[in-house]
Amino acid sequence: MKYISTRGNSPALSFIEVVTSGLAKDGGLYMPDSVPNFSNKEISGWKHLSYTELAEKIMIPYIGEEIKTVYLRKIIKDSYSEFHHPEIAPLHKLSDNKYVLELFHGPTMAFKDFALQFLGRILNHVLENKKEDVIIIGATSGDTGSAAIEGCKNCKHIELFMLHPHGKVSDVQRKQMTTVDSPNIHNLAIEGNFDDCQDMVKEMFFHPEFAGKRRLVAVNSINWVRIMAQIVYYFYAALKVGSPEHKISFAVPTGNFGDIFAGYMASKMGLPIEKLIVATNKNDILHRFFTKNDYSKKGVSQSYSPSMDIQVSSNFERLLFELYDRDGKEVSSLMDKFKLEGKLSVTKEVFEKALNIFSSHTANDDEIVNIIKNTYENNNYISDPHTATAISSVKEVNLKEPHIILATSHPAKFPAVIEKSIGLCPNLPDYIGSLFEKEEKFTKLSNNIEEVKKYIKDSSSLSSH
Repeated sequence: MKYISTRGNSPALSFIEVVTSGLAKDGGLYMPDSVPNFSNKEISGWKHLSYTELAEKIMIPYIGEEIKTVYLRKIIKDSYSEFHHPEIAPLHKLSDNKYVLELFHGPTMAFKDFALQFLGRILNHVLENKKEDVIIIGATSGDTGSAAIEGCKNCKHIELFMLHPHGKVSDVQRKQMTTVDSPNIHNLAIEGNFDDCQDMVKEMFFHPEFAGKRRLVAVNSINWVRIMAQIVYYFYAALKVGSPEHKISFAVPTGNFGDIFAGYMASKMGLPIEKLIVATNKNDILHRFFTKNDYSKKGVSQSYSPSMDIQVSSNFERLLFELYDRDGKEVSSLMDKFKLEGKLSVTKEVFEKALNIFSSHTANDDEIVNIIKNTYENNNYISDPHTATAISSVKEVNLKEPHIILATSHPAKFPAVIEKSIGLCPNLPDYIGSLFEKEEKFTKLSNNIEEVKKYIKDSSSLSSH
């Protein structure tokens, strides 16, 4: 398998080259040059597989011979060994035809663990073989940071710099990042919002000269491996509720469009998906696109669901690439327009193509509180604020087929919102330990890319290894 840029003007790379990359040189995101497709008969034959066995089936076509199967199998097994549920991604039935897929049983209690436990180990394997040291730079709106840190904290060939918006993530999310005592981890609190952090990371990958000879590697979902790992749980959940004999719909809380794009890739690979419902909060750029063909930037508003406080969804570019039949020049033109004007729209034909599989819904903070309250009262189930947006979305659409709501974070990560909603404060799981008693370490920096680059250059110790 080779990987090509969504903007069509960068050399094709191998899987290992993509693992250790960020943006393509033309500013695009990497995509596989072809999408493996499985028949209903093949998919049906996977019903008996465990999560890790299924992951191997899904991932091998994207990796090919670049990582030997015996090593890949061990990496996958190790990646999910620290999950705190025997099924790894258990399904909870809310009511007839309505299920919650719990993706928060990993070490940092968020769905990002599925991709980042795997990515950290893949990177460690590749870098050990290459005897290469790298710098990872990432941006987080809450959960990516802690999951990336957890996945990379013991990797001797990696130094990680994670940018988060100062004061705009929950206390639990922040402490999960800043209490990790590892010399290769650096937390940077940026006086701005997530989009500011993400813009800086993209700019640094586009102009990596400041890092000298050291390679910059991405852990945000611009890294294809993140998407690849997340495809697995769509197949896993669908098989549990009657696929491929029946079509399934998924409701997905999403800000950066990576999680739901993995679902789109699952459909391209042959999984019979009826609808992918984009669930957003009041930062509704994706909802405006899927309802009005209006992808336009507005200011970011702080909300009860901070991981979705985003106005520029990186992985949306990957969807444009697919919708425009992989026309890199067209995608490049659209993204240039968006950078210049802060908005874009697509042709009528492309918009209708998107609506064949996508629909969307938005929920504000008051609606989120009410959904958490009603779900608890009616179903005896506590959802986090992000998951609540997805629960809200399936109430707005008439779905006859089974529909699966992706629960992306543990409710205990957002105690204030849960207590406001149901009058109870959920406990942190025992495996999180004394999080609030640990010392925090982070550096506050202004919203200035030159200051951030200087800090990274001055603070990196890889050159002394």
